[in-house]
Formats: sequence, structure tokens, C-alpha cells
Amino acid sequence: MTSVTTTTTVSCECPECGAPVTLRRRPLNGEVVPCPDCGVDLEVTSTEPLRVEVAPPVQEDWGE
Repeated sequence: MTSVTTTTTVSCECPECGAPVTLRRRPLNGEVVPCPDCGVDLEVTSTEPLRVEVAPPVQEDWGE
């Protein structure tokens, strides 16, 4: 995945559909953001350079 950094935005490519994902601020590692094109949840795995992977599904807690 290629990343591009400017003064106000950061962007990368969605690994699911290939669409550009542009954020107006630098995200935190582990943050989950949606792909604006396909809607899949993406987890930030690196901030420098920006990299994302498809986020794992949220699992039920079942009160544990």
C-alpha cells in the first residue's frame, strides 16, 4: 500500500477494493476507519507510513 502525506491530510489505499482512503488528520495505531467506497472497516497498522488492513470482526463479550 502506498501512502501520501500532505500538511493537512494523509491517505492510503483500501486493501479490499483499492479505493483511496483519505483522512483529515493523522490517525492512531489501532484506530478503525471505514473505507468511503466499499464501507469495510479498516484498522490502522502503521502511521508512518500510513498503512491499513481489513479490521477483524468485533467478537461478542458474552459477559466475561
